[in-house]
Amino acid sequence: MDFAPILVEQRKAVMKAAGLWRDRTIEPALQRALRECPDKIAVVDYRQGRDEPLRLTYRELDDRVDRIARGLVTSGVGPGDVVSFQLPNWWEFIALWLACGRIGACANPVMPIFRERELEFMLGLAESKVFVVPKSFRNFDHEVMARDLLSRLPTLQRVVVIGGEGEDAFEQALLGVDTQPLSHRGIEPDEVMLLLYTSGTTGEPKGVMHTYNTVYAGIDPYVEMMHLGKEDIILGASPFAHATGFFYLAMMPIELNATTVLLDVWDPKRALEIIRRERITFSMAAAVFVSDMCHAVEQGAAPPETLRCFVSAGAPIPSVLIERAHRLLGMTLCSAWGMTECGAATLTEPERALEKSAISDGRPIRGVEVKIVDGQGTPLPTGQTGRLLIRGSVLFGGYLKRPHLNNVDAEGWFDTGDLAFADDEGYIRINGRSKDIIIRGGENLPVMEIENILYAHPAIAACAVVGYPDERLGERACAFVILKPGTSFDFAEMVRWFESKQTARQYIPERLEIVENMPTTPSGKIQKFKLREWAKERVNAKEA
Repeated sequence: MDFAPILVEQRKAVMKAAGLWRDRTIEPALQRALRECPDKIAVVDYRQGRDEPLRLTYRELDDRVDRIARGLVTSGVGPGDVVSFQLPNWWEFIALWLACGRIGACANPVMPIFRERELEFMLGLAESKVFVVPKSFRNFDHEVMARDLLSRLPTLQRVVVIGGEGEDAFEQALLGVDTQPLSHRGIEPDEVMLLLYTSGTTGEPKGVMHTYNTVYAGIDPYVEMMHLGKEDIILGASPFAHATGFFYLAMMPIELNATTVLLDVWDPKRALEIIRRERITFSMAAAVFVSDMCHAVEQGAAPPETLRCFVSAGAPIPSVLIERAHRLLGMTLCSAWGMTECGAATLTEPERALEKSAISDGRPIRGVEVKIVDGQGTPLPTGQTGRLLIRGSVLFGGYLKRPHLNNVDAEGWFDTGDLAFADDEGYIRINGRSKDIIIRGGENLPVMEIENILYAHPAIAACAVVGYPDERLGERACAFVILKPGTSFDFAEMVRWFESKQTARQYIPERLEIVENMPTTPSGKIQKFKLREWAKERVNAKEA
């Protein structure tokens, strides 16, 4: 397929002249491991339902990658074709995307929670040729769903099933193929090697195209700032089919010749046991993972011994969580900001984390520029909130078949859709989404500040504040809250809490909804557009 990554073509000469695009692929990293540490453990696969993990050395991983690559060729996959796979954090995920790169195919991981409606759109847009799924995962039959899609998508030629039976079983169709050595060329550094769909917080998901150059431009400075190397043991618990999981947990460890420990279903107590057993040193995931581990330690679980650093992105980290992580887990929690379109573009280095992670989402990594502007595009002074624009080496190649949505101006600035402000050192703080503003009686409410106040309450495990329509004021604020087990919280307590913090009276939400869970994207981001719908429905139901 002709991906036509327009944004790559526009930046090639500049990025390469600046040394930001180094024309590398993952294959040399694998070959380096085979020369220098072939018997080192590359992947440790902890899988639900298994007592002991599967351990693969770099030699064993490379052998499986090669066999899968030959199996893909036998299945008709070649350079420029798309291979989609809906897999948990299993070793097959890592081997499959590496095999795609080895034969010049584009890897398209999709989240395991997606169903027919989303997948038909995603695989259809990508013109996927092969779709790899587990027989079942978390009590859902992925094989039945995939075969139904096979009958509806004209470009989809084969469904391969991990744990399946017959000729389409992964173990036979891909892993068991015994053919001649590969002759297909691998992916070139400026070709699209990865297709990820946006999380879908609003509207139609967009296919985000990345090359090796755009991904490595984010990984290299990340490694430098986090002081990571081949001796690190990295926990891969955040979903690999999301940018965080793919870039920093599925790809970065291979580049480092480090070890990745995989966890397919999140359980904080089990995670802590694995961290201690495997002597994990680093990980990255949404803040809720850290909050869960803190709570598990408070409930009696043994704290980790070797986990020195954890990076969290997706939403600003509440200051109370920074302190809890340091006190209970003995680790440094570093803040970051990023998107599927750029990976982690800003990052707080460990040396400044205790000072900065609670009040910022990091500073731009090498090769990235940020600009904060008002509604007319005029740059704003330090401390003033405006639209966050970025440009640089990490920016994606464009949206698949949707170049009109690329949202990049003539000077290369990409409008992120986030609101932010910068401090005098260049660290930014995300201050909401441009579509997330609550305007009550003509006054903009500081949603992030309100949420941080709520989050600090000892009874609250998670919270989100959204607006709902009001005839007189235009909008009012509704707080959705998840409580910690064994605690209580009501509207009167919420008012008392805000008053104790000496906040403006108008900051106190008019409604409180206590819920058991929040609607989230596959990466864990709260879908506020759904919460706005919930708030509107509940107000209307009360008035009816």
